[in-house]
Amino acid sequence: MVVVETPTGTQPGTAAARWSALMAARAVPDEILAHAPASPYRQDPERFRPVADPPDTPSRRVGVAVLAESAERTVLDVGCGAGAASLALVGEARHVVGVDPASDMLAAFVGACLEWGMPYQAVLGSWPEALPDTGTADLVLCHHVGYDTADLAAFAAGLGAAARRGVVMELHATHPQAWLDPFWQRFHGVRRPAPPTADDALAVLTELGVEPEVQRWTADPRPPEDPDARVVRVTRRLCLPPERAGEVAAALAAHDGPTAPPAERVTFSWRP
Repeated sequence: MVVVETPTGTQPGTAAARWSALMAARAVPDEILAHAPASPYRQDPERFRPVADPPDTPSRRVGVAVLAESAERTVLDVGCGAGAASLALVGEARHVVGVDPASDMLAAFVGACLEWGMPYQAVLGSWPEALPDTGTADLVLCHHVGYDTADLAAFAAGLGAAARRGVVMELHATHPQAWLDPFWQRFHGVRRPAPPTADDALAVLTELGVEPEVQRWTADPRPPEDPDARVVRVTRRLCLPPERAGEVAAALAAHDGPTAPPAERVTFSWRP
């Protein structure tokens, strides 16, 4: 039996404290959240499903190289969503553990593993608290979860603690919801502060003593989203009631700035 201790009591240094402060400053104000008709943090699992022909990204290439060094070829996918990151390694991985705090995401992950014939274990929980339940793996993946955690130092330390051979962490170059900032001001009068970036995340890793390989790249465009579904999603994200969806649609159409997360990505990879 393998016993893995959860990293706790991380003492935040300058970079870790800055990350936490940036995240706290961008939290939805309590008075707005209290009147939201639905959680603005909910995600649709369908938007994160794996694809049959995954793109050959830097993150996937590093993952393939790490797994090639092991006979077991086990993967731990932290914040697995519907399994897009780990199931991009079908044919390379032999067993995948997915951990996610959302039960609907985890159900989608299980369904995808069954569909793709991938041996799996599903763990419902948050990271790094779930580390004792997941155990260790040859490769630890964490795609697009960093901007969802306030304590990035403890989060990243947990990734390293769980990895026997390598960690691959993928982020947007800047906070993926920052493009919504003008709409928060328009609909709520909330002026949001500057968002954290991948460079801020890199500073946290460096402070932990991690020296990752850094690869900056541009993702292929996502498939077009149904316009009505997009408006519904953005309306919920802005904590607005469904009857204001028409206003949101008009605001999106009239906006002369970005109306989607940036295509720029950053891959951090390191050996434990």
